[in-house]
Amino acid sequence: MHKVIKRMVIFFSKEFKKDYKKLPKKIQIQTKKRIWFFKKNKNNPVLNNHKLHGEYDGFCSINISGNIRAIYEDLGKDDFLFIKIGTHSQLY
Repeated sequence: MHKVIKRMVIFFSKEFKKDYKKLPKKIQIQTKKRIWFFKKNKNNPVLNNHKLHGEYDGFCSINISGNIRAIYEDLGKDDFLFIKIGTHSQLY
C-alpha cells in the first residue's frame, strides 16, 4: 500500500508578481523565506497568519517583515493564491 502525499501548491496573481518586483531586493529575499515558512507550516507563529475582514473578507494575511504584508486566498485542497503584497498602508 502506497501513501499519497499531497503537496501544497502556491500560486501568485499577476498583481502580486508586479508588486513583488517593485520591492527592495532585501524584502524580496525575506518574502521568499516567509513563503518557505508558509509551505512548511502556514500557522508558524513568525507569520502571524490571520483572517481579514472588510474589503478582504474571506482572505488571509501573513507578515513578511516589519510593515510588509502578503494577502492570500485559501483555494482549498492545500492550494493557495497570493494576490497582493505591500505595506500595511498600501494594502488596507
